[in-house]
Amino acid sequence: MSDALKKQQLKKYKGIATGLFILMALIFVATTILQKTNDSHWIGYVRAFSEAAMVGALADWFAVTALFKKPMGLPIPHTNLIENSKQKLGDNLGSFVVENFLAPQNIRPYILQLKVSNFVGEWLSKEKNQTILVEEGSDLILNIINKLDDETVVKFISSKVSEMTSELKINQLIGNGLEYLVDRNEHQKIITNIAKQVKDYVAENEEMVRERVKKESYSLIPKFVDDKIAEKITKGVTNYFEEMELDENHSLRSEISNKLYEFASDLKTERWKEDFDQFKSQFLQGEKMDGYAKDIWNSIKNTIIEELSKENSQAKNYIRKNLNELALNLSTDEKLQHKIDHWIRVTAYKYILKNTHQFGNLISSTVGNWEGKELSEKLELEVGKDLQFIRINGTLVGGLVGLIIYTIAHFFI
Repeated sequence: MSDALKKQQLKKYKGIATGLFILMALIFVATTILQKTNDSHWIGYVRAFSEAAMVGALADWFAVTALFKKPMGLPIPHTNLIENSKQKLGDNLGSFVVENFLAPQNIRPYILQLKVSNFVGEWLSKEKNQTILVEEGSDLILNIINKLDDETVVKFISSKVSEMTSELKINQLIGNGLEYLVDRNEHQKIITNIAKQVKDYVAENEEMVRERVKKESYSLIPKFVDDKIAEKITKGVTNYFEEMELDENHSLRSEISNKLYEFASDLKTERWKEDFDQFKSQFLQGEKMDGYAKDIWNSIKNTIIEELSKENSQAKNYIRKNLNELALNLSTDEKLQHKIDHWIRVTAYKYILKNTHQFGNLISSTVGNWEGKELSEKLELEVGKDLQFIRINGTLVGGLVGLIIYTIAHFFI
């Protein structure tokens, strides 16, 4: 119901209650005058009824009016109660809502009925909703990126990287990383690959070896001797590196592993620390770092804008694919449904219980921040119509009580 209609109804019932009071007043005046010239008994009863009804109407008018304003504008104590007690009213209302609506035993049944996974799965399964989600999400991200100040972002990246690297001991990090790789024999894959590459390179370039041997050989040595030497060198080298490629326990592999351990230990020494600190000061500080940060940000920004601006970009297709998979899992995987719903229920339950006082504070502060007159008008608009029935009932009940008292007094006293 609109406020305009509520005001109209309030005005209507105020008129009825006031009209009934005026009617009782007119009857009282008429019967008082008539009683002076007429001795009929019924006049006394009507006069008693109207007199008591008029008093009841006035009393209830005063009581109802005193809730929202000062009756007739007079500074009578304990009137205009809503405006004068708005903060107390807000506090009590907040406490009432928290204690009666947000108590654990009241919210638990509703929390247990939450089944978000089915709803989300069904919603995501519709292509229209996926399109809305992808497009709105893309627009939101693009809007955020376009509103970001490039200089501020670059300074942020630069400062955070500088802050991170200033305390970072690169030599120890690399040394520990190298030891970790050797301990797990991860370097053996690299050695195997290098051995294969060297073997294949020498085998494919036998002619180059032959020419090199011929160039370094004496002129008196026959060509077939040089060719034989070149063939032996090529075959020896390829065989050696083939053995190294195939034999994981090859002696050269062990020697390389030992050298890597020695190098890893050496990296952790102060000498290497000074070298890396010098490297950081030259390349990871000041204008150079700002330049790196600018390049990184421009690359990230341009890539995101390009991907999210296209209709069927790889990023959008990837997101759609994952949304389809998520929708399918949410619709068919009961374990996933139970896990998600349980997490949501527990999280919501804990959050509500943890912040119930905030709901009370919100109600209290909202009511407290209202203007007193505004609050009175709001409440009168909501309950004023019903309060007018108190005035009407007070008029009628007062009249009946007056009539009963008059009758008892007339017959028994």
